[in-house]
Amino acid sequence: MTTTVLIVDDEQLIRAGLRAIIDSEADLSVVGEASDGGSVVAEVSRLHPQVVLMDVRMPRVDGIEATRQVLAKVPEPPKILVVTTFENDDYVYDALRAGASGFLLKRARPEEIVQAIRMVAHGDTLLFPAAIRSLAARHAPAAKDAARWHERLTEREGDVLRLMAKGLSNAEIGQELFVSPQTVKTHVGNVLAKTQARDRTQAVISAYESGFITPG
Repeated sequence: MTTTVLIVDDEQLIRAGLRAIIDSEADLSVVGEASDGGSVVAEVSRLHPQVVLMDVRMPRVDGIEATRQVLAKVPEPPKILVVTTFENDDYVYDALRAGASGFLLKRARPEEIVQAIRMVAHGDTLLFPAAIRSLAARHAPAAKDAARWHERLTEREGDVLRLMAKGLSNAEIGQELFVSPQTVKTHVGNVLAKTQARDRTQAVISAYESGFITPG
């Protein structure tokens, strides 16, 4: 099955380079490009990509606002992977809080780029968990409702969420907890539903911000 990708970046050279890398893979295909965040909603609605590579810094509508708009206005939004120059960029954490499923460095090697797209598309592994933990340690507000989270989740769901935050896949979580991957998938679904998160990244970000998981 081919994963379709929309590239959003104000630099034509960056778009061309990403297109060449992605289109060289048999299971990935670029279905379109956009040079400004303001046109992303229209392009997503027209092309229905599964993943959007979104430059986080653009002159008119940046990647953070474009991410918010896509998630608010598109009925079945794609996964959004923001592209940045620096992993400790304040914009990255804001984009993750806005709903992005992960981030990617512009200096990443071609094999890292395609692997990140596959991981985000399949959604069963957290991308760059250590970097997200570091960003949360710097930017997460004071914890407010860790107790409420403990009440909301079962003990096993809490265990699954903590292992999700470490970047473990469903299969790896199953091995850690001695349960089947299907059981893990059920627990993950329950965690997402109870935390009202659209994916693993959003659940983990919310867990850090609530104090349920301590990023330090």
